[in-house]
Amino acid sequence: MNVVLGVLAVLVATALTTAVMLLVRRRAPEGSFFSDGDRASGVFGVLATGFSVLLGFIIFLAFDSYDQSRSGAEAEAITVVQQVETAQFLPATSGTTLTGQLVCYARYVVGTEWPAMESGTLGNAINPWGLEMFRTLQTTVPRTDAEQSAYDRWMDQTSDREQARHDRVHGAEGIIPTPLWIVLFGISGVIFIFMLFFADSAEWMRTQALLMASVTSVITCLMLLLVFFDHPHGNGLGKLHSVAMERTLHLVEVQLQDDIEFQAPCDGDGRPR
Repeated sequence: MNVVLGVLAVLVATALTTAVMLLVRRRAPEGSFFSDGDRASGVFGVLATGFSVLLGFIIFLAFDSYDQSRSGAEAEAITVVQQVETAQFLPATSGTTLTGQLVCYARYVVGTEWPAMESGTLGNAINPWGLEMFRTLQTTVPRTDAEQSAYDRWMDQTSDREQARHDRVHGAEGIIPTPLWIVLFGISGVIFIFMLFFADSAEWMRTQALLMASVTSVITCLMLLLVFFDHPHGNGLGKLHSVAMERTLHLVEVQLQDDIEFQAPCDGDGRPR
């Protein structure tokens, strides 16, 4: 989420609701539209408490999904490095091929999958290099105990990598359903209308403005925070980036290049040559 746009959204929403409050105040009776202010405050407390509890619970779940995506990206990157190491204990031909395909897998995540997640267009697309590695492994026949152990370990790491990828991409298209957004905005509208009935021509303008501005700014900030968690991938402040997989690529392509032999059958974005 762009911080400047977020601040602008809060200021605009606060200015609009405050202006409406001051406009209603001109025709409001002394003491507000409620004949019993204490009873009205009690009703407003129920509305505000219910909304805050619902919104707080949703934000907690959204943050949990955000953290799951972040942890999944890190776990996937670590597993790729581990599989590169495991591939060196497989039969020479298969190990070299799998290492190159792992590099292409990582490049595809950074250059193709991550931009698709940021734009919300990834959908159900798979990483094609995962399928290529599966095909390569089908032709791999371990002959020694070390190769058999590496083969079994590779299978376990493949499961870990696939689970981590699932955690990384599950929130790319938004995790909060549309009906929930409708409910949240509907309750926000009810609170706004209810606040207008507290307009009091006998009270100072700045007091009435502060009354509406404080409520509007808090609700707007919380809703923007929910929007941020609903789309965790992007280029804004706090968004998830492909840092972990980029670190993996640097480790494999630069730091381990002299120790591991491989030839990546893809371009810089992971697309087949």
